[in-house]
Amino acid sequence: MAVLSFFNTQDQLDTNGIVEYIRGAMNYDGGFGSKPGGESHAAQVYTCVAALAVAGRLDVVDRDRLSGWLAERQLLCGGMNGRPQKLEDVCYAWWVGSALDILRRRHWISAEKLVEFVVSAQDEKGGIADRPGDVADVYHTCFGIAGLSLVRYPGLNEVDPVYCMPRSVVRRLGLHKWQDKVPESWSQ
Repeated sequence: MAVLSFFNTQDQLDTNGIVEYIRGAMNYDGGFGSKPGGESHAAQVYTCVAALAVAGRLDVVDRDRLSGWLAERQLLCGGMNGRPQKLEDVCYAWWVGSALDILRRRHWISAEKLVEFVVSAQDEKGGIADRPGDVADVYHTCFGIAGLSLVRYPGLNEVDPVYCMPRSVVRRLGLHKWQDKVPESWSQ
């Protein structure tokens, strides 16, 4: 959906069918699995919430329940996991953070603790690892920096939570219109 929105051709998709599939993958905890009945996972939550944002159908989300589930992904160390009982991982700074940003609930997590965790996973030679002490890689560097951007880390440009591109680029391309379709009640 996101790629077709670059070309304003998402009308070529069966949006109602996609929304119904996503709705079917929603779980009792508010999260989304990769298919109906699948375990909720933060990366899949982002995928579903971002697709619903592009489709203008965030109204199908149980915002409070999902926001609570996402906020619970932050662990005492400040890092986040993708599902309960798993280790913290820098990439979830993006997957969890972007979904909370779309839901207008970024303030439900501790940005300060998240920054501490992500920065502690930075390698002295460059890059960011999945967690402190591991080897840095491109994947975790990308999503670590994107996650830091979401919490307004100094010196970073703001990243759009749907497209994972600088907000200035998203605005220039006219892709920011998803924000106009966020339910009015979410402005609180």
